[in-house]
Amino acid sequence: MNSLASRTPSATRTAGAGEIRVLVVDDSAVIRGLTKRWVEAEADMVVVGAASNGEQAIAETKKCNPDVVVLDIEMPKMDGLTALPQILKHDPTIKVVMSSTLTARNAEISLKALSLGAADYVPKPEASAELGARSTFQRELIDKIRALAQTRRPAARDRSAPAARPSAKSSGTGPAWTLHSSKQGIKLRPSKAFRPDVVLIGSSTGGPQALQAVMRSLAGKIRQPILITQHMPATFTTILAQHINAIPGVSCVEAEQGMAIKPGTAYLAPGGLHMLVDGHVGNCRVRLTEDPPENFCRPAVDPMFRSAVDAFGGKILAIVLTGMGHDGLNGGQEIIDKGGTLMAQDEATSVVWGMPGAVATAGLCSAVLPLDRLGPAIARFAEGGGL
Repeated sequence: MNSLASRTPSATRTAGAGEIRVLVVDDSAVIRGLTKRWVEAEADMVVVGAASNGEQAIAETKKCNPDVVVLDIEMPKMDGLTALPQILKHDPTIKVVMSSTLTARNAEISLKALSLGAADYVPKPEASAELGARSTFQRELIDKIRALAQTRRPAARDRSAPAARPSAKSSGTGPAWTLHSSKQGIKLRPSKAFRPDVVLIGSSTGGPQALQAVMRSLAGKIRQPILITQHMPATFTTILAQHINAIPGVSCVEAEQGMAIKPGTAYLAPGGLHMLVDGHVGNCRVRLTEDPPENFCRPAVDPMFRSAVDAFGGKILAIVLTGMGHDGLNGGQEIIDKGGTLMAQDEATSVVWGMPGAVATAGLCSAVLPLDRLGPAIARFAEGGGL
């Protein structure tokens, strides 16, 4: 066979019990070949099919029963955005990772795909030299396939929706929150009511959708500045900031070097740069750095959290939304040590319960809530109402 696209699923290695089943869809034979080689180098993964356009992708999905589909955006006959709803119509539990080059058009399409049900995206490098051994593209793709596949499988997590409910008030601290979930070891801490000087939000996989939902619920209800770090490449953050800013009642900008941090405005860290805070309450500015990635990410949540502690002390409300890994854990600990308060998105509404799960099980959170309850809780706390 000359290309992976022409091979049938039966020509690929048979999937073993428990292996992650991957369908690769890309009009580039080079990308298909590389992706197949990378996936099958992992002991827990197998490529069960491949396609070079959206029409083939839909047919292969029905044949192969993949856990994860890596879906290119720009393809002949039928593009990825057109194929996506039909793939999910066949099986809504399939996790789709959109793959595209870093252009403004593709960033816009990727965000559209997320709103249509795609689980995540991965930016393809434009230069073939960047596709070498252990490239960033390879690492991100493999990590996302593994994390998303685990969320699809019933054996990996309890699919029953947990409910967060207020418990009886603890003396002098306001209500604590309990979480009913399959996850063990969640430790919640009481929190005293105070009016924070800043609200911080960190997110990754599934974050663009979650951020827009939270910001819609906060529109016109919060006076503090909001600092947001979303794991995302350059160009994508520009488009995301525009989407958030388009929400009625919300002011959001992609942060720039030296920008004054003003009440009532949200600042999104630009892709490729850490966003830090310089100064003190009432006179804070954005500082962007090219310091080394943390938790494999730049921007990363931990640097933003740490610098906010230096600027605002303990008068911080921090929120960790859906995402892979544990970024935000170390910085969150510093916020708690200074007397700040931390909340996290719950497992049931997270695309991946990595980052929020890390802070929840470490005992840093005073609330672990479904996405639709986070916004109201943030607004209430920001006005000094506590939890």
